[in-house]
Amino acid sequence: MYNGQAPIFILKDGTDRVRGKSAQSNNIAAAKAVADAVRSTLGPKGMDKMLVDSMGDVVITNDGATILKEMDIEHPAAKMIIEVAKTQEQHCYDGTTSAVVIAGELLKRSEDLIDQNVHPTVICHGFRLAAERAVELLESHSISVADEDTLAEVAKTALTGKSAEAVKSFLADICVKAVKSVGREDDGERAVSLDDIKVEKRQGGSIKASTLVDGIILDKERVHPGMPRAVTDAKIALVNSAIEVKKTEVDAKIQITDPSMLAKFLEEEENYLKGLVEKLQNSGANVLVCQKGIDDIAQHYLAKAGLFAVRRAKKSDMEALSKATGGRIVTNIDDLAKGDLGNAAKVEERKIGDSDMVFITGCPEAKSVSVLLRGGTEHVVDELRRAFDDAIGVISVAWEDGSVLTGGGSVLAALSRDLRIYAEGIGGREQMAIEAFAGALEVIPRTLAENAGLDPVNTIIELRKAHAEGKATFGVNVFEGGVMDMQVAQVVEPTRVVEQAIQSATETAVMILRIDDVISSKAVSGGGMDGMDFDM
Repeated sequence: MYNGQAPIFILKDGTDRVRGKSAQSNNIAAAKAVADAVRSTLGPKGMDKMLVDSMGDVVITNDGATILKEMDIEHPAAKMIIEVAKTQEQHCYDGTTSAVVIAGELLKRSEDLIDQNVHPTVICHGFRLAAERAVELLESHSISVADEDTLAEVAKTALTGKSAEAVKSFLADICVKAVKSVGREDDGERAVSLDDIKVEKRQGGSIKASTLVDGIILDKERVHPGMPRAVTDAKIALVNSAIEVKKTEVDAKIQITDPSMLAKFLEEEENYLKGLVEKLQNSGANVLVCQKGIDDIAQHYLAKAGLFAVRRAKKSDMEALSKATGGRIVTNIDDLAKGDLGNAAKVEERKIGDSDMVFITGCPEAKSVSVLLRGGTEHVVDELRRAFDDAIGVISVAWEDGSVLTGGGSVLAALSRDLRIYAEGIGGREQMAIEAFAGALEVIPRTLAENAGLDPVNTIIELRKAHAEGKATFGVNVFEGGVMDMQVAQVVEPTRVVEQAIQSATETAVMILRIDDVISSKAVSGGGMDGMDFDM
């Protein structure tokens, strides 16, 4: 009762509501739990996670975005942290674990400030000031990408700590060649479309059996065993229509009164298909890649003519072939001319594992390339694909931006030191938030040390001492303990990875901190159905 009146309920029955500090602490606890779940995977000494879904499918990985995507998380604040990983993956391809761990640490530090009666909006303002300053300072720490060797080192850093680490030099070389093949440079602006790098994976063989092809690999086989297995100096026709007898658009009946009419009818169909094959031959084509079906009789005539044919190629494969071979996709064979044909040094069918694949190689001026990834088991190949995607992504980002930073937690330790100095010149309680932000950035070198079995306190003290002496490129030496110069060790990562991690972690932490009321609706069973429960 309130002032003699009955309480007024504005939320429907079954709705949960958590307010004030309880709401904030619940959200922060959920976010910290997500960060802790991926924290042990960070760095060269990070461990992998095995995730088993409801269907029993197994994923083994240490990729932060994949782990969070596969985890069935319900808490709304925890889902917001997962968005950090998704954004990082989409924009930078790497640094997902770092971004999530920084977001979790920012919230952990802000909880201490809330306990000291610092208002959440003051903390948010301080965090924003610190993030802006940190991004400004990154430029002074960046190193320009001098050559392909720097790009290779970027890839090796991304692959270190993954299952493909043993062959990181081999894979890094493939990644750099692939990106340089498809990269475009116009008026000083660089751009890479990763869609132009086609990746096929096959289990069986070792990771070292992986290859880069200056052309396209099709997960197809020739349509007729009578066709040649390989064609050199290939002239490729790309056709987006079926090589079969056309069906009429309207319902039609053909009345046949004697057997000779049927024979003529079938002969006419055969002649039509024979004519299509002759048109292909007359254009100069010796290889046909068809997006639709090829009739059995047409297959026979194609084999007789010595053409190599593939049917039901995917639209994406046709577009990639067009870019790689310089051919034009035609919809009508009647329109096919010599100038529409693509060129390749060789087209051949190879046995890879237990299935056949078509390799179209030696394409001059290929604007699209393919990579075939191999591995001992399905799980190895899947994790290799994730590692390859990260490596090729960071190379493209580094090549586009033209700048990298030293890794091993060196840049974050330098930013932490710079922000503490910056905080001294900021008045009010925001200073406390900026100092908390500076401390939160040290979570990355501390976690690297923890995962390597080193003493995190001693490591952070050594790191701070090195940076106080002006050694701004020093980071955690996870292999021998202590600290070392990351520029000498060639541990580098793209500037965009660190910048995006700081920005997205800050924005998410600010959004969670500003929540002081969580209202969650629950479905009420038996809504108007006489209390009966229905299992959907």
